[in-house]
Amino acid sequence: MVVAEADLVLDRPRPRVNWTPYVLVLPAFVFLGLFFIYPMVQAIWLAVTDPQSGAFTLSHFRRMSGDLYFRQAIRYTLTITALAVPLQVMLGLAIALLVNTRFRGHSAFLYLTAVPIGISDLAAGLIWLSIFTERGYLNAVLQKLGLIEVPAIFLSVERPDWLLGAVVLTEVWRATAIVMVILLAGLQLIPKDYAETASVFGAGRWQTLRHVILPLLGPSLQTALIIRTILAFQLFATVVILAGRQIPVLAGEAYFWYSLYRSPNVASAYAVLILLFSGSITWLYLRFLRPGEGRA
Repeated sequence: MVVAEADLVLDRPRPRVNWTPYVLVLPAFVFLGLFFIYPMVQAIWLAVTDPQSGAFTLSHFRRMSGDLYFRQAIRYTLTITALAVPLQVMLGLAIALLVNTRFRGHSAFLYLTAVPIGISDLAAGLIWLSIFTERGYLNAVLQKLGLIEVPAIFLSVERPDWLLGAVVLTEVWRATAIVMVILLAGLQLIPKDYAETASVFGAGRWQTLRHVILPLLGPSLQTALIIRTILAFQLFATVVILAGRQIPVLAGEAYFWYSLYRSPNVASAYAVLILLFSGSITWLYLRFLRPGEGRA
């Protein structure tokens, strides 16, 4: 009897494997492998190997740290990130909350504020260069209004703070829409029952936003911060268009070492440094801005 049951189990056909999920995610893995993992491994390899012998070396990092623009690049990159990212998150949250109220014309307002998503950083730099340049639109408007007699020079080597402000303003205008879309998607996933329940218990709009909406929006805020901070470390074209090399940044130095100095190894060292900064900041966001358990 036992032998017969064992034979039946062995003769039972095995369930077929459903390969559909694996086929669907295969293009994503191929894309990540070709355009992210392989370039990252290659950059790390170039940064730690000698181009002649192929032996392990840290000379490229020493050469990078001894570069004239190295310390300034770190300082300006961190400064731009510290100024632009919080402004983008605050403005993106304000716009998302406004659109989520569904006021009359909110669809047109959403499309208008989302336009910069389709504009590259290079194009954004050219747009704002045409505004801030000596013969640009801003000077033309000010002269037409009679506020100034001669064109003002906004982008000047003698005013590095103005150059930095122009870069931050351009980056805020260009990338706030990305944060807004992420936060708006998070707001639309929050059931209205939470806000209605808070209103029943006497909570005002500010109390509901602070104690109900923002905690539930934590994962979206965390995602927006991670994405925008990583992209801020890669900022390059906008800075070059508006300030040239007067404001060196890490991604810009990597480009100059590769194209101008013909040193892909030092350029890879800069790329590895950007990778380390991005990974460290991401870990800090995940560690200290983790949404509390039980908030659903």
